[in-house]
Formats: sequence, structure tokens, C-alpha cells
Amino acid sequence: MHFKHPEILWGLFLLLIPILIHLLQLRRFKKTAFTNVKMLQKVVAESQKSRSLKKWLLLITRMLLFTALIIAFTQPYFAKTTAFKNKETIIYIDNSFSMQAKKGNVSLLEVAVQDLLKKAPKNTKLSVFTNTDTYINTTIGAIQNDLLSLNFSQNQLALNAIELKAKSLFSTSSNSIKNLVIISDFQKKNEEFPEISSKEIAKYYIQLAASKNENIAIDSVFYTTAPNELTNLKIQLSSSYKLENQPISIYNNTQLLAKTSAAFKNSNTAEVSISLPENESILGKIQIEDSGLSYDNQFYFSKNKQEKIKVLEIYGVQTKYLERIYTSEEFEFQKNSISQLNYSLLESQNTIVLNEIERIPDALIQALQLFNKNGGTLIVIPHNKISVTNYNALLTKFGVTLNQKINNTQEITSINFDHPLYSNVFDKKIDNFQYPEVISYYQLEANLPTILSYASNEAFLIGKKGSYVFTSPLSSDFSNFKNSPLIVPTLYNMGTESLEQEALYYVIGENNSVAIPVHVAKDDVLKIVNDNNEYIPQQQSLSNKILLRFNEVPLEDGLFAVKNKEKTFKYLSFNYPRSESDLTYWDLDQLKAINTPTSISNLFETLEKEDSVNELWKWFVILALLFALIEIGIQKYFK
Repeated sequence: MHFKHPEILWGLFLLLIPILIHLLQLRRFKKTAFTNVKMLQKVVAESQKSRSLKKWLLLITRMLLFTALIIAFTQPYFAKTTAFKNKETIIYIDNSFSMQAKKGNVSLLEVAVQDLLKKAPKNTKLSVFTNTDTYINTTIGAIQNDLLSLNFSQNQLALNAIELKAKSLFSTSSNSIKNLVIISDFQKKNEEFPEISSKEIAKYYIQLAASKNENIAIDSVFYTTAPNELTNLKIQLSSSYKLENQPISIYNNTQLLAKTSAAFKNSNTAEVSISLPENESILGKIQIEDSGLSYDNQFYFSKNKQEKIKVLEIYGVQTKYLERIYTSEEFEFQKNSISQLNYSLLESQNTIVLNEIERIPDALIQALQLFNKNGGTLIVIPHNKISVTNYNALLTKFGVTLNQKINNTQEITSINFDHPLYSNVFDKKIDNFQYPEVISYYQLEANLPTILSYASNEAFLIGKKGSYVFTSPLSSDFSNFKNSPLIVPTLYNMGTESLEQEALYYVIGENNSVAIPVHVAKDDVLKIVNDNNEYIPQQQSLSNKILLRFNEVPLEDGLFAVKNKEKTFKYLSFNYPRSESDLTYWDLDQLKAINTPTSISNLFETLEKEDSVNELWKWFVILALLFALIEIGIQKYFK
């Protein structure tokens, strides 16, 4: 038992006063003689015994009465040692997409918020944070509307991140009791449960469970190759349970393109293929109806009209094979002789072919190096009579050094089938084909991978995305390579990869970058816009394009127009990551040494009991009144 005012207990020493008075018997009696006192003496003796007993009872009753009153004024109570310590409570509410799962007809997030509003003390100071919002040193009543309007998020804090966040919100006091309440479905994303390690924090894990763990998700969309003018699109779906089929709708903006059914055939995955026109803009949305999570029931994709790739040939020797490869349907091809080169054209190109120039001017070397640094593709085809030193002034920046010229016929016999330049070109590896040949070539040393090589294992073509170097001229006097079937896919793919086409979609939260081939005024910026929101992404202005980076925006999925003022350049689509769609959870009951209240109500009942104080002063007042009544009874009825 504890006392709120223990100093009042010194008043118990005052009980010595009635004891002393009783023992000293200050009152005296006179003796009176009677003639016959035998009978009287007997009566007096009995009366004295009776009075003596009555006095003792009165003394004990009064002492107990005063004792009860004194103790009542000290305000005694029963409580745990932690009851009067300062309490700090921080609550984490998981508002990730997996909390869209239903318990009855209500999402788990709504269940958590409603239980919290009903059971948590309305006016007790605490802090609340979610994956997106933080409310510091407030009350449940004050943030009620904020909690009721919480939005779902693609982000989900890991338990160690929750601990770090909570530590930053707790005070540094070592005398306070720190309670961290984690309300989540505890979706299983790691092999081991990452229990919070901090010992100075009392952790309470409240796991919410859906009525059914059933969900169907649209996972991804990608192109497949097609032999005709249509683009084949493949859609992948997954399900947490086995089913026969799932209806699926595909829209172009608001127009329904197709409605079909994904055949799961009692498995957990399905694929659907559709065809899209080759060179038309598509603002795609794929939609399904599902009673599970709602965020993965739609999937956005965009297909912009193909832009023509700008290719500039700077020639020293007049040839015509390049313009037959870079046709007007896909390319914007120009050619300038080295003597009449318009340098202002360089920065707007995607690919520049340096075709058999005997000597490269110093100004052009610097311009080409800058062009390549800014993302342009440079293809170097040497002249038969070059200045090696002059060429190396350009090529050493790419890790290439030309050496002596070899006047010896060589066949081109080896193909690097694993090089990205030949991705999707060959159905299978071939060893015997009609080998093209050269009559002279330049030896070189390079850090770039070899793409085509001679029978002597020396390189005919080296390079990687952005820079390619041939070791021999391609004109008919020195090589018949331009008559080989290899020349078309080789030079065509070099050109097409120079203008990187945007993906069908981008995943929110990942480090995405998109090159937009436009020029804007110095202080103007590009922004992405849809019907509901507008964002300005990080952007870098290069010589012939603007590079947009989307590591922080947008915050929601959808189709967005890339704009400068009122002009629209293209459309991009963004989707949430699908990690939340896997409805597997930790079984907290199987984990040891963690506190798992059965519900939010149970938690706050436990915390309330730990803080409860059982005050006893009322009982001691009642006891004093009882002793007062006993004293009155003794005075009145005890003779």
C-alpha cells in the first residue's frame, strides 16, 4: 500500500493522548460509609467492572476511529510501481496496400482506425505515424478526422525502420515508460521475422487478419514479337487461390479495345495476348473486377507514336548503302561531306556515322566527344589512309587505340551472338555462312567488347551502346561487307538503340529515367500531368534532349502527359509495385518473446490496468463512520 500524503501518518502519535488519559484515571471517587454495605459493595464491584470494560471498548473504538480518519487523510492506494511514471505511447498504423484486404465488408485499415478511435483514451497525449504521415504529441480526438481519411500507400516501413522512426519520436528520458504499438497485417516479405531489438521500448504487436486471403492481380505487361504490322501485347496475371478464369477488359483511354478472359485453369497464373496497331498512340488501361485488394485491379500502359531517329552521315567517301538502311519510314537521314559540314546539325542528331574520313578536324573531334557524352551514338568507319594519331585523338576517349595498318586479306568469320546488338536477330547460332572479307584493316587495342572478328581472332567491329568502331573501310574497294546479310541488322540496330524508346510502363518508387527529345526555353521545365495531379520531375537538359528522372514522383498510378506549358510531347504510364499482392503473413503466435495482444481493445485494457490506481481513502472514511456508530452504540446500549 502507498500513501499520497505519508507525512500525515505522524498524526498517529496523537493516539497516545487518550491512552494516557485512560491509564491515569484523572477522575477520583469519594468513599461514603453505610451501615450495611455488603450488598452495596457487591453492586459497586459489578458496576466498576462493567464501567471498566465499557471504557476499554470506548478507548479502542475511538482509537480505531481516529486511526481510520488519519489514514484516510493520507489518501492510501494500491498501484504498480510503474503507475506514476511518465508514459510515452507511439502507435504505428500500417496503411500499405495489403491493408485493403477485407474483414467482413470493411478494409483492415478501416478496422484499425475505428477500433483505435473507440478504445484509445481520447485525451491522452501520444504520437501516431503511418507509412506516409506523422502526428506528434497529440490526442486521438484531435486527429480523428485525419485518421478517418487515411489513404493507402505503396510504401511499407520495415520493422527496423519503424523502430528508428519511433526512437526519433520518443524522448531521451530514461525514467519514462516507452510503449510502441504496431498495428499491421504483418505481411511476410523476409525469411526471418525482423524483431525490434530495442530493450528500452515495450513493443506490442497487433495483427489484423482478413476474412479471406483471396486476391487476383495484374502483374505485368510486355511486348512480344510479331511477324506483321501489329504489336502483340502479353498480360500476366496471378492469383492467391486456384480458379478457372477471370474476365479482363482493355481500354484505350475510355474506348474499350478488347474484352476477354484469362484462363487460370485451376492454377495461380495466367497470360492473355492482345494485338495493338504498330504506329498508333495507345493510352492503355487493363481492368479486372476482384473482391480482394483493389490497387492491383488496374494496370496502365502507354504506347506513343514512333519518333523518327535522326541519323547524320559525315562522309569523306561518297557511298549509298547507309541511306538504304536508314529509310524514311523510321529514320530522318541526312548526309554531309566533311568539307561542307554544318556543325549546328550535330547536337540534334541521335546517331552520327563518321564514314571514311581521311583526317578528322580538331573542332569535330571535340564536338563528337561532347555529342557522345550527351548520349548520342557514334559509329566510326575508318578511311584506308588515315592518320592514326589523328583518329586516336578521338578514339582514346572511348578506350580504343588504333595501331598499324595490315594489308592482308581477312575473312570475317566470328559473330558474338551474346552481344546486345544482335539480340533477337538470330534464331540460333550459326557457324557456316558466307564469310565477308576485307583486304586491309587496322589493328587496335580496346576495352570495348568485340562484335565481329576475323579468322585471326582480331576485331573487325568493336563497341557497346553509344560507340562503335570498325577496323576496315566498308567501301567496295576494300571490303564486301556491305553485300553481307550482316550489314543490315548491324547498322540498323546501332541506329535504333540511339533513341531509347520509353517502356510500356514504369514502376512507382524505382529509379526511372526517360529521355524526351525536345528543346525548351532556358527557364522552362517539363511536367507530367493527369486529370488529378501535376508533378515536376527532376530533369537534366542535354544537347538534343531532356532527361527526366522519376525516383520521387509521381505518387499515384495512372497515365500522365509530358507537357511544357500547353504542348504535349508524349504520354507515360506508372503503376504501383506488386509486392503487396502476395497475401502471405507471419504467424505471430508461433514467435516467442513478443507481446501480441489479441486486439486493440485488449491492448488498451492491459495498458489501463498497468496505469490503474486503486484508491482506499473512501474505505477508511467508511470505516471511521462505522467506528463512530459503534461508539454511539456502546454509549447508548452498554450499561
